[in-house]
Amino acid sequence: MELKIPKPVEIKSAKELEKMRAAGRLAAQLLQYIEPFVQPGVSTQELDDLCARWTKAHGAVSAPLGYHGYPKHTCTSVNHVVCHGIPNKKQLLKEGDIINIDVTPILDGWYGDSSKTFCVGQVTAEAQRLVETTHGCMMLGIAEVKPNARVGDIGAAIQAHAEAAGFSVVRDFVGHGIGRTFHTEPWVPHFGVRGKGTRLRPGMVFTIEPMINVGGWETVVLPDKWTAVTKDGSLSAQFEHTVAVTEDGVEILTLLD
Repeated sequence: MELKIPKPVEIKSAKELEKMRAAGRLAAQLLQYIEPFVQPGVSTQELDDLCARWTKAHGAVSAPLGYHGYPKHTCTSVNHVVCHGIPNKKQLLKEGDIINIDVTPILDGWYGDSSKTFCVGQVTAEAQRLVETTHGCMMLGIAEVKPNARVGDIGAAIQAHAEAAGFSVVRDFVGHGIGRTFHTEPWVPHFGVRGKGTRLRPGMVFTIEPMINVGGWETVVLPDKWTAVTKDGSLSAQFEHTVAVTEDGVEILTLLD
């Protein structure tokens, strides 16, 4: 779905960054909590229920629930699902699946947004390479973040790494600014040209969340208006961190202590 994004790029104060660190840390802790439950035979609805209870117990609420009508607390994207997979009781994880779990707790009004692709038991060599490459893409994109860099530098680094591995970068979904609002400027495409795009300034906070496909980059959104899948049915993986531009580089806000 198309989102209406506020235009001004927000610059966070030191106090606001402290709030974002707390929300980001909670997102990281939630992904750590759910990992042992990612097992064959578990339904994506069970994972969503566990995340919902944990989030509430830690004094937060789940941002996805009710967002533009989204019906669940998390997104669970399995195998060829690129993003926004809706948890359900019938979808049981199987040995060899990969699943991205995307969580966004709101703590004291601030959003912490992160996701991770998990391997369910033993996966194929190709799936393992895709997952490792996707994580590498995210980290290389993060390494480009510093004052006066451009958003295009991030996308260029990600695209080069993915395509060198023989994979493709999804164009239809991008990273985004975040704070007391779920989605704000700047857009952060995971492909691009160095030296192009928004100039980065200290205090800017946004997500870097590359979606990398084994096959082509094209996606299709299913009739539920949320679930995006690869057009060719190939595997897709994703990782996401929320980052802040600092005076001398970058800080990842969605890390464990």
